Amino acid sequence: MDILQIVTLGIIASVLYIILKDMRGPFAFIILLITGIVLFLAIISQIGSVIRLIESLGQKASINGMYIETILKIIGIAYITELGASLTKDAGLSAVASKIELAGKIFILILAIPIITAVVEAILNFLPSA
Repeated sequence: MDILQIVTLGIIASVLYIILKDMRGPFAFIILLITGIVLFLAIISQIGSVIRLIESLGQKASINGMYIETILKIIGIAYITELGASLTKDAGLSAVASKIELAGKIFILILAIPIITAVVEAILNFLPSA
C-alpha cells in the first residue's frame, strides 16, 4: 500500500466518522478502530525494512546488538503507545489516553537504563581520575 492509498483510506474513514458519529457513535468508533488496524498492518512491511537497515548499520558500526535491539524496542513501544493513546482520545477517553502515554514513557525509561548506564560509564572513562 503506497502513501496515496493510506492517505485516501484515512480521509475516507475520517469523513465516515464525521457523518456517523452523531447518528451511530459506536459504529463510527469501530470504523476508526478498523482503519487504524488496517493502516498499521499496511505499514508493517515498511517498518521491517527500516529495522533491517538499522540492524545492518549497527553491525557496520560494530555496535553491541543489545543496544540496537533495545533502541528498536523503544521505538516500537513509542509507536504502539501513540496508536493506543490516539484511539482512546478518539473515543473521548483522554484520561485513559494519558495513562497509556505515562505507561509507555515508564517502559521506555526502564528499557533505556542500560544505554544510559553505558553512556555515563563511557563519559566517566574519558574524565581524568582525581
